[in-house]
Amino acid sequence: MGKIANEELLNKISAQFSDKVNSIGEPFGLLTLETSRAHIIDVLTYLKNDPTLQFIYLTDITAIHYPEQEKAIGVIYHLHSLVNNTRIRLKVFLADGDVHIPTATVLWNGANWMERETYDFFGVIFDGHPDLRRILNVDDMTAHPMRKEFPLEDPNRVDKKDYFFGR
Repeated sequence: MGKIANEELLNKISAQFSDKVNSIGEPFGLLTLETSRAHIIDVLTYLKNDPTLQFIYLTDITAIHYPEQEKAIGVIYHLHSLVNNTRIRLKVFLADGDVHIPTATVLWNGANWMERETYDFFGVIFDGHPDLRRILNVDDMTAHPMRKEFPLEDPNRVDKKDYFFGR
């Protein structure tokens, strides 16, 4: 089979989920869709199990932090259809105080470590995950280091002069 065009892919998904999935763009040709936490597993299941789409490969699960937005945490899924040589990205945005989302381990065993890493670095809680605990940072760490909650540099440093860095 050949590559599925983004327009055809979007039409097929829209026909199945109507107003539950929104297209937010095609940066660098990668169709990017947004859905809600309530529908993410249904959308992922459809993309994986549809006989023509066959997005059977979960490339990555990660997150992003937009502290200035109302829904500050975005959980991002990258899928690849090896048969059609097509990729898609799905995003779910969550409010900072309510970072629960269903686990994708019900569809892909490989989601296990990806979700643990996303929990470790961003604090996203994957409901139903078989072993949600830190994977790279120490267990007693209280912060999630990829969130934009801390200054990038220590303002009290005296060993670095701004004029050396063009500031």
